[in-house]
Amino acid sequence: MNIFVTGATGYIGGSVSALMLDAGHQVHGLARNTERAALLEERGIIPVLGTLEDIDVLTAAAQSADVVLNAANADHPFAARALVDALRGSGKTLLHTSGTSTVADNAHGEYSAAVYHEDSPLDPLPEKAGRIATDRMVCAAAHDGVRAIVISPCLIYGKGLGVRPDSIQVPMFIDMAKTSGVPRHPGKGENIWSNVHIEDCADAYMAALEHAPAGSFFYIEAGEATMRDLSKAAGRLLGLGEKTEALSLADAVRAWGLPMAHGMGSNVRVNADKARAMLGWQPTRPGLLQDIEHGSYRDQA
Repeated sequence: MNIFVTGATGYIGGSVSALMLDAGHQVHGLARNTERAALLEERGIIPVLGTLEDIDVLTAAAQSADVVLNAANADHPFAARALVDALRGSGKTLLHTSGTSTVADNAHGEYSAAVYHEDSPLDPLPEKAGRIATDRMVCAAAHDGVRAIVISPCLIYGKGLGVRPDSIQVPMFIDMAKTSGVPRHPGKGENIWSNVHIEDCADAYMAALEHAPAGSFFYIEAGEATMRDLSKAAGRLLGLGEKTEALSLADAVRAWGLPMAHGMGSNVRVNADKARAMLGWQPTRPGLLQDIEHGSYRDQA
């Protein structure tokens, strides 16, 4: 198939693109400049010059493709709408990437027992309401002749398969521990995030491409860990021992910026039994703490 990917130079989009190429598909990838285009060409991806602001480019590329993967920005409703409009009535597949921070609670390191399934009611924080509206708009395109599917991964870790090899969050915790000499986390660090290895995450997209019905929405997770345990794993990687320190909200904001400080202090717990049952998806890669201490991040020690 001919597949158009936004975010092809990114962590998720690049990894899924690599699997699509391995499966024999032709992949076209959006690239914002000639330098990024050259990186795609090196990997066998045909570049499409443009950005998410170039609606005409998105429309033409989507209409020329058999499948569209939107993995560039979960918080860009205009690009998502343009892709839906381009595919309306075609019966073609649109895989849209969301993210599980839609269930975040801004708990600043406090524990919550709440775990979300796809049919769980949501009472989102104001900053996440727009993403949820975009997800619903994409899913609703199933009623207008689009095989629209929303994939919502959680905290992703491990080495990516494309141009961008690393996620944001785990290297951020490692860098902070390295700089300060002690692993740190927002508040008590008792808040929990679901997590998934990037290769397992990419496998979920491929399974959705093959098996997901139109209008479906899937959380993707393979386990969960507290932010304190994540920080401890970073400390062991760096030979800093088991001690961790709590970050005040103000210090977390200064270190990471306001959205990330609130996000990493939140509980973001989801369940992916639906993906396991409907897509036949089974994560097999090492767990988060093992991968930090003994796997993908050894070169950061």
